[in-house]
Amino acid sequence: MVYLQHPVSEDRPVRLGLIGAGWIGSFHAESIARRIPNARLEAIADPALPAVQVLADRLGVRKISTDPEDVLADPEVDAVLISAPARFHSGLIAAAARAGKHVFCEKPGGRTVEELDEALEAAEAAGVTVHFGFNRRYAEDFAAARRLIDDGAVGTPQLLRSLTRDPGHKDGIANPERIAPGTIFLETLIHDFDTLNWLNPGAVPVRVHAVADALVAPEAKGGGLLDTAVVTVTYSNGAIAVAEANFNALYGYDVRGEVFGSAGMVTAGGPQASSATSYTAAGISSATVRLNVDLFHDAYTAELAHFVASVKADRDGTQAPAGLAAGGTDARNALAVALAATRSAHTGLPVDVASIAALRPAEPALLTVGDKA
Repeated sequence: MVYLQHPVSEDRPVRLGLIGAGWIGSFHAESIARRIPNARLEAIADPALPAVQVLADRLGVRKISTDPEDVLADPEVDAVLISAPARFHSGLIAAAARAGKHVFCEKPGGRTVEELDEALEAAEAAGVTVHFGFNRRYAEDFAAARRLIDDGAVGTPQLLRSLTRDPGHKDGIANPERIAPGTIFLETLIHDFDTLNWLNPGAVPVRVHAVADALVAPEAKGGGLLDTAVVTVTYSNGAIAVAEANFNALYGYDVRGEVFGSAGMVTAGGPQASSATSYTAAGISSATVRLNVDLFHDAYTAELAHFVASVKADRDGTQAPAGLAAGGTDARNALAVALAATRSAHTGLPVDVASIAALRPAEPALLTVGDKA
């Protein structure tokens, strides 16, 4: 018997290069290599060669380097995943764009709006896709809250809240002197700023007032550490939001969001590992999550899967998938709030966001029930 030839469409995987093999980079690499169909981890670059070697051995990656330029110059790499330290983000985005690579970049997109703008301009000129790692958009409960907002469940948003409390230890923060000044705004609360912007579609932040201190590790304040902060954000539609953070929650990793409006309220998040609760003589208790990659395991995976699908659609000339991705405008708006909060915490005064950058909404305005009438 002779086989009949049956035509099939080519389904070549999207080949990604990882730049930055630290904690979150390693987790993303594992997602690409093991959890996302149509994706392949092609190469890894990080100045710390031993870390690269360990990760490459574990995931079966042949191409490794201490120089990101090797990944950017590789014709077999379709897209790059940037999880290097934040000070390199905007430069790597621009370099990747000039090399014709699509980009997934961890937050923040840059340390200033100006350097982020340069990176985004390079990406636009090259016609490449750029997504940013604001994973809460892909968490099931946060995504459900956004759908409820879109469906009019809260009416017009009036009060919003978002919080991040990093898991802690009874002995306090380990090595607080290693935490760079501004981290609480640029790398922690920036998630909350994006969440608040995203849950208030069509509006932009206009004024920020921040109060911050080193309450967990007061001995490190002289080095610039701020480990506790509360930020108030006023929006162009009149809504008022509060974001808060602390680096030492003894009970676990706690991330929550809330939107209250003219028609109701939605909430999302919490530190519980599951809905199982024990009732004993010792009291009522439930297990809590201790790591970001556990609390947001599926969200981290989903944001990368959406990025891979977007890159594949661009390569194949098909329609890009609709989704929750944070693009350049989202990253820029969140960064502007973070920079305004940093300035406000330093001066003690409210800061007009327009003094940082002119912003535009990332999405159309929310169409409320009243608007439909």
